[in-house]
Amino acid sequence: MADPCLSCGACCASFRVDFHVSDLESHPGGCVPVALTVPVTATLVRMRGTDDGPPRCIALKGEIGREACCTIYEKRPGPCRDFAPYAALNIGDEGCARARRRYGMAALGE
Repeated sequence: MADPCLSCGACCASFRVDFHVSDLESHPGGCVPVALTVPVTATLVRMRGTDDGPPRCIALKGEIGREACCTIYEKRPGPCRDFAPYAALNIGDEGCARARRRYGMAALGE
């Protein structure tokens, strides 16, 4: 079964993504490209575009719900990794359902 997180993109255009600076590639063990973030505090950064109205992560490419994908999927920050832990089973969490409905898609599992 295909992972819907690799084509949907609704969450990437629905929520603000803040995370600890230790997720940045400039820190040991981090992987998120620094150029795709903006500082929030001394210890927090945000994915560019996720604070816009409407939000759309700078790493999102394509059309939501059709051919959308994260250009840094393997290097995405912790909040993105944690978002819909059951995606491989086609079962999303409530945040996933809200984001999908915002773009006219049914929640996973419906």
